[in-house]
Amino acid sequence: MIERYFLRLCSRNKADNGEQRQPPSSDTKFMWPPETLLLVFAVFLFGGTVKGVIGLGFPIVVLAFLATTIGLKEAMGLLIIPGIVTNIWQALAGGAFVPIVKRIWTLLVASVMGIWAGVHILTTADTALLIGLLGTLLFTYSAVSLAGPQIPPPGKNETWLSPVMGAGGGFMFGLTGSYMVPGVLYIQALGMARDIFVQALGITFCLIMAALALFMSRNAILPMDIVLLSAGALVPTAIGMLLGQRLRHRLSEQKFRTVLFIALCCAGLYMIVRAVL
Repeated sequence: MIERYFLRLCSRNKADNGEQRQPPSSDTKFMWPPETLLLVFAVFLFGGTVKGVIGLGFPIVVLAFLATTIGLKEAMGLLIIPGIVTNIWQALAGGAFVPIVKRIWTLLVASVMGIWAGVHILTTADTALLIGLLGTLLFTYSAVSLAGPQIPPPGKNETWLSPVMGAGGGFMFGLTGSYMVPGVLYIQALGMARDIFVQALGITFCLIMAALALFMSRNAILPMDIVLLSAGALVPTAIGMLLGQRLRHRLSEQKFRTVLFIALCCAGLYMIVRAVL
């Protein structure tokens, strides 16, 4: 059933009789199948719950479930408004906003430039190949998280390595919606205290989500139905975060993380196999 609706949604993006698709007019009425709306609600509810429990993982959970069902570009677009709103408080919480920005500003600027390049390629790239790339990134990040290796800090190389990693993470984010490899892995390697690290992620994701919205809109791949549905996805995301915060005190965070990353490894492998076949 999911595949049928995925094909129906994909057919919206193809021009009739080989003609180029024209942007919808302002009075176009957008219709989403009820099953798709229910799927989006459930995925954002689960993604919000994951974020509420462990403080991260929201984007990769949403992409893992929606990229192969409603489409990668659509899934990336749906992430934007919940991604910005849920990270605002995380970016402003704590008293280290200015020191964090002073330390990672080159990474942030380079990330925006990378997103611009990634979105530019996204407009014409083969979706199947991008899903395979996303699967590879999900598998890599989940495997690294499960193995728990100590990534060496950049040390004296941080000055030049931060913009390089930012550009690489931004490019992958603009192309696949995932900033985890190498972006988040590099920020983890900076050796920040837990609270400062969480705030740094909030600052980073607020900025890159806003940049993604800007560049997708400028490249005409962020239609109004996606924007409206993204705004609506705030509701299940907020409910999920509240639920996750309650569950945090009842569940073992380490066990929850283990199960989550095993599931994401499997999802990544599925995307890779799907792209190859």
